[in-house]
Amino acid sequence: TGRTTVMMRNLPNNYTRGDLLELIDSQGFAGRYDFLYFPIDFRTRAALGYAFLNLLTPGDAEAFRRSLDGFSRWRVPSSKVCSVAWSAPHQGLQSHIERYRNSPLFHESVPDAYRPVVFVNGRRAPFPPPTKRVKPPRQGTELMLPV
Repeated sequence: TGRTTVMMRNLPNNYTRGDLLELIDSQGFAGRYDFLYFPIDFRTRAALGYAFLNLLTPGDAEAFRRSLDGFSRWRVPSSKVCSVAWSAPHQGLQSHIERYRNSPLFHESVPDAYRPVVFVNGRRAPFPPPTKRVKPPRQGTELMLPV
């Protein structure tokens, strides 16, 4: 089985998940992925500049890497140049679902924009529910709630 999950780096910090999805779709990958996580800083509400994307097939993933590695035509002013590499250690949709489903990202206090998302047939679908109680996000002993 080939790899299907890529990590995108050097994304503009003022991009939103919607901006990133629009970019991915505009590059010919609409309907060709089933998972995206675009981390956002709870304090600053700015993107952390990287994302994990799982494509449906190893061929889609390789085409995505070739297409977006070196991309710099952002819809916002930015000198960043995207790099695309294989995700490690998590590969594949199921691995990412297991990684995040019980994460504090899915605590009721966390807004949707901060969470990983899944897609079925190109449409957003509900993330599989947690299998245990989800704790609120913390940094050290400090409760981290988005403002």
